[in-house]
Amino acid sequence: MKKSRLAAALMSALFLLPIASGCNENAEKHSTRELFAMDTVMSLSAYGERCEEATLAAEEEIKRLDALLSTGSSDSETGRINSGETVTMSDDTASLFSRSVEIYEMTGGAYDMSLYPLTVLWGFCGDNPAVPDEESIKKTMLLCGSDKIKSDGSTLTLSEGQGIDFGGIAKGYTSSRIMEIFKSFGCSGGIVSLGGNVQCFGTKPDGSLWRCGIADPSSPDDGMAGLLTLTDRSVITSGGYQRYFEEGNVRYHHIIDPSTGHPANSGLSSVTVISGDAALADGLSTACFVMGKEKSLALRRASDDKFELVLISDDGEITITKGLKDCFSSDREYSVAEG
Repeated sequence: MKKSRLAAALMSALFLLPIASGCNENAEKHSTRELFAMDTVMSLSAYGERCEEATLAAEEEIKRLDALLSTGSSDSETGRINSGETVTMSDDTASLFSRSVEIYEMTGGAYDMSLYPLTVLWGFCGDNPAVPDEESIKKTMLLCGSDKIKSDGSTLTLSEGQGIDFGGIAKGYTSSRIMEIFKSFGCSGGIVSLGGNVQCFGTKPDGSLWRCGIADPSSPDDGMAGLLTLTDRSVITSGGYQRYFEEGNVRYHHIIDPSTGHPANSGLSSVTVISGDAALADGLSTACFVMGKEKSLALRRASDDKFELVLISDDGEITITKGLKDCFSSDREYSVAEG
């Protein structure tokens, strides 16, 4: 087991942004923006001569994608698809659909964009979630399965009762677009947090790497289980502590296991995926939470180093994959998975 110490000052935030100095005339220009979109608070930060233009363009892109992909809007492309309309997909929707199918197949169905009817059944799309009866769950499960959704590559039509939701990879897809925008404006570095989905590129003005904290599932508001120091990566976490309701003294979180129709119960309380491919990391964070520790590590070993993992079990045990040995630290014990 390994153990290292973190400075106490780093334990107060999910992720840490550099602080620009207002008294240094030679300091690199810095722009930050905060907005609410895709049902979460988002923070953007960029450095460079045109950083204000960059963060404004990024905000506009977020709003565009939110309007395009929102399941809560009947006018969005996703809303129209879910209403049964035959839709000629935009480039963004077609890309998200293709990536969703890819990750579905890669994970043996653990990530599934077609679980939207189950999400609705459990009430996670509204204000009054509740445990549905088992018969309703079984009937709804018959409508799910990305392999049941047919597309000719440009148009998409769902059968009655089916529904899709790109929420499992949309934030990762969006953060990648933001990085492209920052770079197009010549920014030297930037970091974004889209509801806990963090992605960064370049460096801070002093040349140092970005620091990204991983929340402690047992105390997500003020505790941190570990710290990553890195650049040009996305860091995306899924956990049962993020969105849930309680009924009969039992907690039910929003991450549904496609094989049971119930909230996943894999022995993990948190999964963090680190990758240069943010859409992949986003989808895999959900899939690995459903799959559990051993299957997730097996998928990692077969991935040709496409991603790394930080897994936190229900009993608080932390496991990281070998590619993180030089950039992960924690004030708690953790193990490094073999292979």
